[in-house]
Amino acid sequence: MANNRTYEIMYIAAPETADDDVTKLNEAIVQLIEKEGGSVTTTENMGRRKLAYPIDKKTEGHYVLFEVQGSGSEIAELERRFRVNDAVIRFITVRVDEDRKRAEKLQAKRDARTSRRNAANNRGDANQENQTEPAVQNQ
Repeated sequence: MANNRTYEIMYIAAPETADDDVTKLNEAIVQLIEKEGGSVTTTENMGRRKLAYPIDKKTEGHYVLFEVQGSGSEIAELERRFRVNDAVIRFITVRVDEDRKRAEKLQAKRDARTSRRNAANNRGDANQENQTEPAVQNQ
């Protein structure tokens, strides 16, 4: 897999779905991704939470977040399965690898700028300590 990308996948399961069923669904997702050649980096079961707005007259749902490394083919199959699964009421997939690279690059620039400023301030402090007051001449 030369073209590995990082994805975040979040889905919301219906509130009437039992915790055991959500766990089984998570295991099925991990198996599918690994079968397709990807890998699951992290899984975070956020539990039952209130929805921002009602979906199909439901006001709560089980939130689950996955971080996945893969080529993209496993994502297409996973989204297809989400669409046909009645327990999943919403899902979203976001590719985060480019955003993270951009953020790391920006952070490196900020760190470099901060270190340059600190070095300049330290030189300025040293120069002020070395300077003595000019002698006052009496006239």
